Amino acid sequence: MTLMYSAETHQNLISRIPAVTGRSIDDWLRAVAEGPGLHRCEEKIEWLRREYEISYGYAKALVHEFDLRRAASRM
Repeated sequence: MTLMYSAETHQNLISRIPAVTGRSIDDWLRAVAEGPGLHRCEEKIEWLRREYEISYGYAKALVHEFDLRRAASRM
């Protein structure tokens, strides 16, 4: 997935998510992992938006973080 914003902006979004949503990043990443078997990033983002009523920016940051951590765990 290509980000339309900087790594710094991504980290700022990720750091705000727990305060805004009341859920930890680990909880969100678990939800993405256990969610429907969607393959495309945009599908995952739209699912998060519909299922949890979070903004596009936060959903995109969560999907990107999920992909980053998944890639890092493969190394």
